[in-house]
Amino acid sequence: MKKLISLIAGIVLSVSLFGANFSPIFAQAQDYKQGIVQTTQFGKIQGTKNQKSLVWEGVPYAKAPIGDLRWKALADTDAWTGIKITNKEVIATQLSKTGAIGGDDSLNLTIYRPDTKEVNLPILVYIHGGNNQTGKSTEFDSTILSVKLNAVVITINHRLDILGFNPLPALKTGNALEDSGNYALLDINKALDWIIANAKVFGGNSDNITISGFSAGGRDILAILASPIFKGKFKQAISFSGGITLSDPQISREIYAQKLSKFVLEDKIKTNEKDAVKWLLGNSKEVRDYLYSLSSERLVLTFGNGNIRMAGFPHLFADGVVLPKEGSKTTKFNSVPLILLDSGSEFSIFAVNDPYFAKNNKEVLLKDEKIKQELAWTIKYGSLLYKYANVEDVVKTIYGKYKSDIYSVKIDWGTDEGIVGQEFAQLWGAHHGIFLPLLTEKPILTSALFPKSFTSKGVKEAGAALQQYIKNFIWDGNPNGQNLVQWKPWGKTPNQLIINADAGKANIYESSQIIDQAEVIAQIANDKSIDEQSKKIIISQVLNGRWFSKDLDKKFKNAGVWVTK
Repeated sequence: MKKLISLIAGIVLSVSLFGANFSPIFAQAQDYKQGIVQTTQFGKIQGTKNQKSLVWEGVPYAKAPIGDLRWKALADTDAWTGIKITNKEVIATQLSKTGAIGGDDSLNLTIYRPDTKEVNLPILVYIHGGNNQTGKSTEFDSTILSVKLNAVVITINHRLDILGFNPLPALKTGNALEDSGNYALLDINKALDWIIANAKVFGGNSDNITISGFSAGGRDILAILASPIFKGKFKQAISFSGGITLSDPQISREIYAQKLSKFVLEDKIKTNEKDAVKWLLGNSKEVRDYLYSLSSERLVLTFGNGNIRMAGFPHLFADGVVLPKEGSKTTKFNSVPLILLDSGSEFSIFAVNDPYFAKNNKEVLLKDEKIKQELAWTIKYGSLLYKYANVEDVVKTIYGKYKSDIYSVKIDWGTDEGIVGQEFAQLWGAHHGIFLPLLTEKPILTSALFPKSFTSKGVKEAGAALQQYIKNFIWDGNPNGQNLVQWKPWGKTPNQLIINADAGKANIYESSQIIDQAEVIAQIANDKSIDEQSKKIIISQVLNGRWFSKDLDKKFKNAGVWVTK
């Protein structure tokens, strides 16, 4: 009887302390045992078996940044009892062609691993693309890849757009991390902490984490390499098509205030834009309360598509805490072995979708000789400058200050009409993100549009080689291995691995040829293959203001605001 009274008293005390719906603050994380049910530090989760992989989709890593938590550093997710079914991700609130989609309760991971008993596997973490404004973790579907790499692959959803980055003074709390305005980076940091704490739950090795990201995610990776808050949390890094694009906080604040002023006018708080901007730049409770009162669905209308123009959506602020105040001129890096990957036709997607060309249908782009030549010209020079920003400019910026090996690789497959056809070759080519179908073997981008183009023996060999290089790298920090073309790191002599293929075999080789930005700009000025009027319009309206075009804009005196630092 005494034992029963004692038990009841304990339950009453627990309820009084934690509330009737209390759950344990921490569950006891358990080591991996083969199967779809695993126990994390916050509770049990149940995933799915997919082919030869185990997949957990939508695993929470932090409390949802809702209400007063919107622009704050993250708290641990609440623990739960029972088994949480994790078979669907929630994507972050973002703007789509049809309006706002997603939700704010979106701080979740998708986790893939081979359906085996093996443990102590390397962990590959991936940050999706989308200009830090759109995108989702399952872009990097690693159902097949996790088996090919024999690794745990974890992809991250984080806050996006103005919910993920906001430098306005009224949001400052006195917390140095929050005051940075780099909330998306705080999310990624929190996700890494969760991954380190729960690595063994999925059979992963927390001492062998490779961070990677594509496009905006690739730029995030290079920012993370310069961020002191990420020190010691990973062993290797891969930037897929991402350059160094940190921004000036002061200029960014002014742009944010100007963009948000339309809501202030719509809500009749101020009567003219000048007063609205001045008010938004103030550090008052009224401004803070107003910003928090705006719905997330409305907020993501603030900027629209940034179109790989930092002035279109400034982010990755060089705040002095999360990111170095001196920006790209910093001399302190989290130096780990690094792979920089880019593609031969990096700008094709952006050229075709730019209003100058997008007003034409596909038939015109492929058959009208004038438009066809202008598009080819734009893709050629835009891609050269984009590639320079992704690789040569990164190496130029960090080389000598970075203490680990840097490997560079370019995917050149996709431009041979005899293999992929006219439409693929001329409109897409070796496009931004061509590595995704080669590496993951999943239908995405061109592999979804042109599946037959990816069936040749040559491209399959090229994809298998890329997989093997990445596997070697995430296991040992060196991409080289048996039956692979030697891939030397960048040294005093530039070095890049080129991956291409014909119909029957892969064509992989090393090259010391690099892009000289000044020479490319000179070629643009002297190239007479399109008429001068068209060239002037394309330079000032299509190529202008991009990550890679600062020196181009200076040369041709294009107006615009530059916020990179």
